[in-house]
Amino acid sequence: MVSRDELLKLLHQKVKSKNLIKHMLATEACMQALADRMGEDKEKWGLAGLVHDIDYEETKDNFDQHGLVSARMLEEMGFPQDIIDAVKAHAGKKEPTTKMEWALYAVDPLTGLIVAAALMHPSKSLTGIDRDFVLRRFKEKRFAAGANRDQIRQCEKLGLTLEEFIDICVKAMQGIAKELGL
Repeated sequence: MVSRDELLKLLHQKVKSKNLIKHMLATEACMQALADRMGEDKEKWGLAGLVHDIDYEETKDNFDQHGLVSARMLEEMGFPQDIIDAVKAHAGKKEPTTKMEWALYAVDPLTGLIVAAALMHPSKSLTGIDRDFVLRRFKEKRFAAGANRDQIRQCEKLGLTLEEFIDICVKAMQGIAKELGL
């Protein structure tokens, strides 16, 4: 399996959108924080978050392939099957069954909601928001409408309340706010 540094180089080759790279970094941070909270493998969960959209730009015009192209790529690089399965599950190509799969499935839309909340806050930063601020935005159906609330609520499959889940992810993203430009 490749190192995180090698993976970042590959991501920058495959993904031209800076915002998509930031989304993957945010997902990595959230997945690491969740793994830490649940006593799981922090590095492995983080890698799943980092690579989950590696094929996004390649498959955006043929979205039924999203996740499958990533899976083939990751298999060729020698990634563990559980990371490959989590990537497939986040893209709806398999039903999530493990904690890592459910976590990635629920985190993916939450990072976008958190970024949108930060951008609409007067501070325009992650440091200006907290769990309650994001939770209020979560309840506004029109706010960040693309962030699938039902998918985010699947955090309950991890034994976490929505409040706990949002809190963990907000804090994780605040920890890399500089990298995210927020």
